[in-house]
Amino acid sequence: MTTVSQRTALTPRHLTRAAERVSFIYLERCTVHRDANAITAQDAEGTTHIPSATIGTLLLGPGTRITHQAMSVLAETGAAVCWVGEHGVRHYAAGRALSRSSALMEAQARQWANARTRLAVARTMYRMRFPDEDPAGLTRHELLGREGRRVKACYRAEAARTGVPWRGRQYVPGDFSSGDPVNQAITAAAQCMYGTAHAVVASLGCSPALGFVHSGHELSFVLDIADLYKTEIGIPLAFDVAAQGAEDVGTRTRRALRDRINETRLLDRCVDDIKRLLLPAGDDRTSTGDDQDVVTLQSDGGREVPSGLNHDDGQDDYERVSW
Repeated sequence: MTTVSQRTALTPRHLTRAAERVSFIYLERCTVHRDANAITAQDAEGTTHIPSATIGTLLLGPGTRITHQAMSVLAETGAAVCWVGEHGVRHYAAGRALSRSSALMEAQARQWANARTRLAVARTMYRMRFPDEDPAGLTRHELLGREGRRVKACYRAEAARTGVPWRGRQYVPGDFSSGDPVNQAITAAAQCMYGTAHAVVASLGCSPALGFVHSGHELSFVLDIADLYKTEIGIPLAFDVAAQGAEDVGTRTRRALRDRINETRLLDRCVDDIKRLLLPAGDDRTSTGDDQDVVTLQSDGGREVPSGLNHDDGQDDYERVSW
């Protein structure tokens, strides 16, 4: 009988691109298992099959159990997995990158390692969020100050648009219910956006930790990317949900955000934005070769030489290495 361990490993050719996946799927009070290359969610009402390669992030809520085989296929297909509480979202696991190329990771490291280019990327992020302002020449402190003013102005504008009373941002870590309905909606939207951004960052092979605005945290770059869409999508949607009532704000926010992400094709845009931030204009290295395992060795002068060969200069011919 064929076992899971004997199945052929999936390659990127078999997988759905990150930009074309479902942003996130939330499950609770069920058992998650595997059937071929799909996962199944079984509860008292029956069993639902979900193609694992179409999932961006799987959110596992209270009362869920997941099998080893289900986690195996989710990792193979590059899906991120979050174990979440009743209201919040935390990212605890992720599959391997969908790309086999390290081009974006190396570009991210180069941009991050140089103080000038790191600031340049931070300015570009600000310009992407607020295209009506030119951040050229601004220091980091000035960028943070302007960003803070713009976010406060967004809160006030959305409160005026929806008629929802606004008394300021209030969030107590670990106590979701301490805030009023609009603050609960903002928290739920932000956490879901973090999970979605993490799935895209991981699928492209980037480092979640090397941030350009945020720093010092394992998810700094994830927070950077999620914030690109805060004032455009997250905050307005949270006020819309709060304006509809105070009941079950967290669930309604997650559903509304998932629909909005799909309507705006945000995953596709997120992929393009990350490449725009990290790669020079016209650099298309990530569009080809992503479905191949290409490993080279670094040599002098920026040259790369084939791996799997013995490069002893004393030999007339390269000796192929077998490990």
